[in-house]
Amino acid sequence: MCILSPHIIWAHKAESLYGSPSKNIARLQRVENTAAIVVTEKPSPSSLVDILHELRWLPVQWRINFKLASLTFNAIHTGIPPYLSHLLTPYCPPRVLRSSYSSDLLQVPRTNLTFGSRCFRAAASTSWNSLPDSLRSSKTFHSFRRHLKTHLYQADFNTPSGILQRLRFIYLTNGA
Repeated sequence: MCILSPHIIWAHKAESLYGSPSKNIARLQRVENTAAIVVTEKPSPSSLVDILHELRWLPVQWRINFKLASLTFNAIHTGIPPYLSHLLTPYCPPRVLRSSYSSDLLQVPRTNLTFGSRCFRAAASTSWNSLPDSLRSSKTFHSFRRHLKTHLYQADFNTPSGILQRLRFIYLTNGA
């Protein structure tokens, strides 16, 4: 169970999947849905949301955000890998703003094209800045990942918009 799911997404680089067209994400979501059915050995895909909830698997889009935020945490706090940590610039507002009280914000570079917003520098900054301050101020990588997965899991399954997004993915991935 733990071996199958991570290889679906982790085989790809998160920065190459961030901002991908929904058509490509839907294809990967179909693979995850099928893997969930195979792992649990349940015949009916009608309870797919329950199966994914039981396995505590995040949807593909949230898994991409999880991987990107994890890479960003490592780059900021440990400087590893150096080629990624050099791409991230702390946000320093020119004047005192309410947002300046938030810790660890990153400067989001301006991009003219949609493809440019998918580069690591822009995607990591956008993803990192969207996290709650309590997550960004985590002390250890282990606690950050644990709280991040809980945060994303709750955002997906426990809010009406998350449930609607999950149902939309199921509808799209079942060949509609």
